[in-house]
Amino acid sequence: MEQAVKKLQDEIAGSQNNPYIQVIGNFLIQHVQAHPECAEKMVVKGKSIAKSLEAMKSEAKKKQSNGMAMLTDAEGYAIVLKYFEIDGQPVQAVQTIQPEPEVSRFDVKLDDFM
Repeated sequence: MEQAVKKLQDEIAGSQNNPYIQVIGNFLIQHVQAHPECAEKMVVKGKSIAKSLEAMKSEAKKKQSNGMAMLTDAEGYAIVLKYFEIDGQPVQAVQTIQPEPEVSRFDVKLDDFM
């Protein structure tokens, strides 16, 4: 497990200017710490965080509409795990944003003008 974490940390440190590598790298470190049995799949030669981002990009392109594509956090993390040939779903909770109810700011009564 230590070897997998070190490999991930080295790639994160070498890519300080790419916030996506930071996010996915930290996710993978947490995942391998929670599932040490996955560590051997992280150290496979030729596999990297950057290449897992390319896998996410390829999957997003398949879903694009009008030149735009989006993935949820859970979808993105699942693609990364699939890239590393890790079965199962990511353990990270996905936060959902609830829209605030629309409130009318314009409240005028006829009596206000009399």
